[in-house]
Amino acid sequence: MLKKNWKVLLIASLLILLPVLAGLLLWDQLPEQIPTHWNASGEVDGWSSKAFAVFGLSGIMLAIQWICVLGTLADPKKNNHPKKILHLVFWIIPVLSNLLYAVTYAVALGKEVRMEVVIPVFMGLLLAIIGNYLPKCKQNYTIGIKIPWTLNSEENWNRTHRFAGRLWVVCGLVIMLTGFFGGFWVFFGIVLAMVIAPFLYSYLLHRKGI
Repeated sequence: MLKKNWKVLLIASLLILLPVLAGLLLWDQLPEQIPTHWNASGEVDGWSSKAFAVFGLSGIMLAIQWICVLGTLADPKKNNHPKKILHLVFWIIPVLSNLLYAVTYAVALGKEVRMEVVIPVFMGLLLAIIGNYLPKCKQNYTIGIKIPWTLNSEENWNRTHRFAGRLWVVCGLVIMLTGFFGGFWVFFGIVLAMVIAPFLYSYLLHRKGI
């Protein structure tokens, strides 16, 4: 499977490293300490050296990409992965990495960025996209809601993922709105519901013999 996808993995990896090139071009303009973490209010609460921000974070994102891809391709049920799901695995981290780096560099260069808006919008959009793909997931060990009841019953898996897919799309859109109307606890409560509700739904199906 990796032999068939090595070109895609190579292109995705190069895309993850693209912010390093941007960082080198902006090197003289970037400050020695760059903000790399923000709290729920959008205030900077974590800084990194210029070298780590430019090179280290890209390296971490690249490592995560390879772990996710190799883990997915090593799945004993990898043949159950639709092409759209594999595309998501290959491209979600490169796209997210470049978006986050664009914001990080903008803030480092003194541009005004409302992180309390940007973060929920990014997270909500990401969760909504994942939710759209969840119903397309077939039973496997790496992607989806992998709990005993879904792994032991294909019908339970399919019903749980259809339910979770709709829930995640709606909640993702609501999370995006919390960037403009809401706060941390609203965001946290929605994410908690997204995790707990599919778990309980699958369990109730299991109790019914599904």
